[in-house]
Amino acid sequence: MEQTTKRSSFSGKLGFVLAAAGSAVGLGNIWRFPYLAAKYGGGIFLLCYLILAVTFGFALMVAEIAIGRKTRQSAIHAYGVLDKRFRFLGPLASLVPIIITPYYCVIGGWVIKYLFVYATGNGAVLTDSNYFGSFISSVSPIVWFIIFVLITAIIVMTGVEKGIEKVSKFMMPLLVILSIGIAVYCLTLPGAIDGVIYYLKPDFSKFSMTTVLAAMGQLFYSMSLAMGIMITYGSYMKKDSHLTASVHQIEIFDTGIAFLAGLMIIPAVFSFTGGADINAGPGLMFITLPKVFGSIAITNIIGVLFFVLVIFAALTSAISLMETVVSIICDKTGMKRLASCIVTTIGIIALGSLSALGYGVLAQVQIIGMAFLDFFDFISNSVLMPVVALLTCILVGYVIKPAALIEEAEAEGASFKGKKLFVVVIKYIAPVCIIAILITSVLSAFGFISI
Repeated sequence: MEQTTKRSSFSGKLGFVLAAAGSAVGLGNIWRFPYLAAKYGGGIFLLCYLILAVTFGFALMVAEIAIGRKTRQSAIHAYGVLDKRFRFLGPLASLVPIIITPYYCVIGGWVIKYLFVYATGNGAVLTDSNYFGSFISSVSPIVWFIIFVLITAIIVMTGVEKGIEKVSKFMMPLLVILSIGIAVYCLTLPGAIDGVIYYLKPDFSKFSMTTVLAAMGQLFYSMSLAMGIMITYGSYMKKDSHLTASVHQIEIFDTGIAFLAGLMIIPAVFSFTGGADINAGPGLMFITLPKVFGSIAITNIIGVLFFVLVIFAALTSAISLMETVVSIICDKTGMKRLASCIVTTIGIIALGSLSALGYGVLAQVQIIGMAFLDFFDFISNSVLMPVVALLTCILVGYVIKPAALIEEAEAEGASFKGKKLFVVVIKYIAPVCIIAILITSVLSAFGFISI
């Protein structure tokens, strides 16, 4: 196939790992992981998350990367190459990044706005509880959203090796350094040790299936599973790169940043509020944390460093999302990268504008009782991603058989020590877990249960 011979690739294993880890490390690691960990018993949530990461998450990520490398195609064609009866899964999987990218970039725009405010020395205004609500209900979010989209597009336009890989090699180490630095500083705040104990000490009385499902849902979102991203990145991966070792390293990056985010945020919030607002969800980043920073003498410096960290996390994920859409369009239409990037950028701005204005000008327009951003998040994360992951497990586990992907993982003499676990998870454990995620996510979205 023409796409196979001319397909871009990462220069080597390091480039692939940092780019894929950049995709996995996103906004969900920075604010969602800490508040879920706090809500579901700290250490017991962490334990559940780690066990799921090395079993459930590992198996699904290996499967997706192996599918991409084996077929040398993005999600739009990869499933059909494996089995023609599953050709329908390509368009379904491709819908996920197409829906997520626009609203994710809207949130990225919010981050740029906050970074700008801190960088211009005006961080004090962000301590007002009404600031965030007033901001997102105005028309200005669309400006910051477009800025974020254009930054992402420029990086993607420059290609896999010269753009995505180079940026990831710069951003990911810096992201780790910033995470460690801010975490260490937050641990020095008065009362922070109470937050550390709350975060790390297991509370077994809070262990339940809800804890497991919450950890599983976070893992699903955090590791960029069922978004077409890992299939796309896998298609750029060279055969001599050790597949399973790369997956382990991606998981270490992803889990490590999430853990450090908890060490940054939970002790800092405890220092300021005693932990009263730790379950605030998205408001934790845009309402609670600015109040925390406002109580510190070097407000603007800490604010700048923190939101630089967040913007790096947001950008690396947005790059992978946009690259996936660009790759899908290239594979489907035969377009050149530049033309596909331009079409994708226009589409993201058009669709994302609905989410950018969804809490303001378009606030009265709702779908099943949800604002545009909330609806797009629900349909992609709670419905499409579990469905795509479930069908992927069926395809791998029962149609082409796990041996087909194990062979790919063992290419060039690479070892695959966890292949027995891989088979069991893909065939039996993952499908049950995914069905549970799908059911509970939908019931939670409509208020029938609380997760």
